[in-house]
Amino acid sequence: MEKIILIITVCMIIMAAPIISKMIKTPVVVIEITLGLLCGYLGLIYSDETLKLVAKFGFVYLMFLAGLEINFKLVKIIKATLAVNVILYFILLYTISGLVCWLFGLGLTYFVALPIFSLGMIMMLLKEYGKEQPWLNLALSIGVVGEIISILALTLFSGWTEYGFTSNFFYSILTIALVIVAIILLLRVSYVLFWWFPEIRNFIIPENQDDKHDQDIRFSLSLLLIFVSIMLILKIDVVLGAFTTGLFFKMFFNQKHELLEKIESFGYGFFAPIFFIYTGSTVKLDMVTLDILHHAIFIMCAIITIRLISSYLVFYNYLKFKQTMLFALSDSMPLTFMVAIAMLSYNYGLISQNEYFSFIIASMLDGLFLMVLIRKLYKTFDIKTTKL
Repeated sequence: MEKIILIITVCMIIMAAPIISKMIKTPVVVIEITLGLLCGYLGLIYSDETLKLVAKFGFVYLMFLAGLEINFKLVKIIKATLAVNVILYFILLYTISGLVCWLFGLGLTYFVALPIFSLGMIMMLLKEYGKEQPWLNLALSIGVVGEIISILALTLFSGWTEYGFTSNFFYSILTIALVIVAIILLLRVSYVLFWWFPEIRNFIIPENQDDKHDQDIRFSLSLLLIFVSIMLILKIDVVLGAFTTGLFFKMFFNQKHELLEKIESFGYGFFAPIFFIYTGSTVKLDMVTLDILHHAIFIMCAIITIRLISSYLVFYNYLKFKQTMLFALSDSMPLTFMVAIAMLSYNYGLISQNEYFSFIIASMLDGLFLMVLIRKLYKTFDIKTTKL
C-alpha cells in the first residue's frame, strides 16, 4: 500500500508541477524540488530503492538531454575579438572561486560547484526573451562552452570522490582522456560515414512515416544505455557516456525533429522530474535550521558574485552596464549540475548533511530569485532587441 501511495504521489507531482509553474510563474524545476521536499516531510515520499534507481536514471537522462542542448554553431557567435575575453572569463571564474574557497575554508566541492554551468535555465530564458538579445545570446554561447567544461569537471570530480589523490585517480584521468579521444574519433568517423553514405542514417532511423516500430526511440535509448554501460565497465562516471550520446544525436540527427522532441518529452516530462522530486525529498524539512538557510544564501550569493565580478571585468566594454548585469545573472543558475554535485559529494561523505541541504535549498532559491530578478531588470532596463 505504501508503494502505491508513493507512486501516486510522484505522478501527481509530475502532473501538477507544470500547472503550478505557469500559475505562479516559477521555474518548473523549483516547483518539483519544492513539492518533493514537502511530500518528503509529510511522509508521502520516503527512501525507496526503486524510486532511487529511477531517479538515478533520471539524472543520466538529464545529462543525455544536456548533450542534446549543445550546438557548436553557437560558439561561432562569439566573435574573434571575444575569444580571448571568453578564455579570460573562465579563468577569472575559477580563480575567484578558488579565492572564495580559500578565504572561507571551503572544500573541493565548493570549488567545483560555484563556477559550474548548466544550460537548462538559460534555455528557459531563451523561450521567454528570444535569441536576439546580445546578453542572452552571449550567455548561451558561453554556456555551451561552460557546460562542456562542467561535464568534464563533474566527471573528474566523480573520479576524485571515489579514488582520492591515489594512483587509481590518475589512472582514471588517463582513462577519461583516452575515452574522450575515442569519442572524438567516433564522432569524426561517424561524420565521414554519414557524409559519404547518408542512406545509413535513414536506415538506422527511418523517416517518421516509414518508422512503424518506433525504431528511433529504440535506437536512441539503447545507445544511451550502451554508452552508460561502457562507462560503468571503464569505471568512469556515467555523465560522460550520457552526454556523449546526446551530443551524437545532436550532431547527426538534428534534422530528425520528431525524434528530438520525443527524447526531450520523455526526459523533461517524466525522467528528469523524478530526479528533482527525489532530490527534494532527501532534504529533511524538520532538520532545516537557520544556519542551513544562512549557508544556502551564502552559496547563492557566492555564485552570483563571482559571475558579476568576472562579467564586468571582461564584458563591460562590449555589453555595457545593463546588459552585462543581465548576462551575469543569466549565467548564475547552475541548478541541475549543482544539485548533481551536491548529491554526489554527500553520497561520498565530502560534505555534511547540513551542507547538502544548503546546496539543494540554494539551487531552489537561486533559480527562483534570479528568474524573477531578471524579469524585473529586463523591464526596468528596457533592453532593445539587437543581434550579436
